[in-house]
Amino acid sequence: PSTNALDATSGAATRRDIPHRLLMTLGPILAALVIAGCILLAVGVDPLAYYGYVLEKGLFSPLGIQQTLTRMAPLLFLAAGLIVAFRAGMWNLGGDGQFLLGAVTAAASAPVLVQVMPAWLALICAFLISMVVAMAWSLLPALLRAYQGVNEIITTLMMTFLGTSLANVLVKLVFRDPGTTVPQTRTLPVEDRLPRLFDTTITSGLVLGLAAIIIVHLVMTRTAFGLKLRIVGANPRAAVHAGLGVPGLTVAVFAISAGLAGLAGAVDIIGVQGNVRADWNPAYGLTVIPAVFLARMNGFAAIGFVFLLSVLSIGGESAARRLGVPNHFTLVLVSIVLIVLALAEYVD
Repeated sequence: PSTNALDATSGAATRRDIPHRLLMTLGPILAALVIAGCILLAVGVDPLAYYGYVLEKGLFSPLGIQQTLTRMAPLLFLAAGLIVAFRAGMWNLGGDGQFLLGAVTAAASAPVLVQVMPAWLALICAFLISMVVAMAWSLLPALLRAYQGVNEIITTLMMTFLGTSLANVLVKLVFRDPGTTVPQTRTLPVEDRLPRLFDTTITSGLVLGLAAIIIVHLVMTRTAFGLKLRIVGANPRAAVHAGLGVPGLTVAVFAISAGLAGLAGAVDIIGVQGNVRADWNPAYGLTVIPAVFLARMNGFAAIGFVFLLSVLSIGGESAARRLGVPNHFTLVLVSIVLIVLALAEYVD
């Protein structure tokens, strides 16, 4: 009887907690939309018209929804990498640098590889190359955090600036296509890129991204390795006393997170663009952070928030062109969401 009573009490507490979680998740989004709307009003733009264009292009038009789903592919890989890092109590803010280096190396290697091997094998090799390069780029922050206790927020941000600059140098000098006037890598032929889903423009990278984030969620919640990482994130001292190899796990976390960021860049290039131009930086790495936090680092919930972020991204670009709003206003909106979310967590 006492066990049944305990289970009933626990179940009731869980049910009572659901509205609170919804409020803490949806509240920051609504508040951010209101604040962003006030900013739009201040610059003379109708916020209802802006949000209407966002929904029209990002969600309700046939071509727009295909672009939204395609945009999700790299964001899902980045979200998966951030979930691994955040659950382990580590901040990998170097996603943009890792993303760009993965994109550039994939763009440079894929056109060469397709000439000497089957296209499917060439794409796999390009993915592996981009992943290894991104993992190597995260090694310095990982070692400094693991063995010297250096704050990884500072080191990963520094590596992002270096990675972005290095990617531009590689595009302009090392991997530049001599047959073009604009600095860019060689273009991968459309027929050699990731296949499309059915008769749409949606890249199959979406399926790969969904698989990546679901696998990460299952590993973090259902395996011994995931349990070790969560223990390290919850209480590093307890992890040391429990005999866990915290330095090794730290390096592993950075490697996995960075590898997924590199794959995000490869999927975006091999699946959509086919090349990388100089100074190209979509800044997905920092943009996806609010989606991961809003999802409470839950892989399945992150899929929904990545979809929302993609709608805002695709729709925001269209709305900006129509209403004369800067293209980066979507980043402003996402930043407001992150700030309001942090305030809500602090108050709670």
